[in-house]
Amino acid sequence: MKDIKQIMDLLPHRYPFLLVDRILEMEENKRIVGIKNVTMNEPFFQGHFPGAPIMPGVLIIEAMAQTWGILVLSSTQEKAGSKNVLFLGIDKARFRKPVYPGDQLRFELQALHLKRSIWKFKGEAFVEGQLVAEAELMATISDT
Repeated sequence: MKDIKQIMDLLPHRYPFLLVDRILEMEENKRIVGIKNVTMNEPFFQGHFPGAPIMPGVLIIEAMAQTWGILVLSSTQEKAGSKNVLFLGIDKARFRKPVYPGDQLRFELQALHLKRSIWKFKGEAFVEGQLVAEAELMATISDT
């Protein structure tokens, strides 16, 4: 549904901090499904952990937030690049299994509610159909 070029047209993030490779499904203002291919050449694997690389949980959460940002920015009528989605909070974060180089993360996010331009959404991350992380996140749209 959206390739990396279209994602980069929406998000300000770039390598090494762009953590979404493709969008598979999207339902405006309701839900989105995206993927991240985790490779050994990710810069964070140099220090987390040498000899036993594991993707940091905080980056899995960030990837969920970026995926949601793609949905929010795709759903608005604003010109791409004129708005940013800012992360406001994390609740109920849980990390179920480690994520290793070679894994493909699948992010499934759905809206819980929207109140005064603040989105609350539930995110889940899967590897080969197994839940590896989940959280409830909050974000807003900003001019910055």
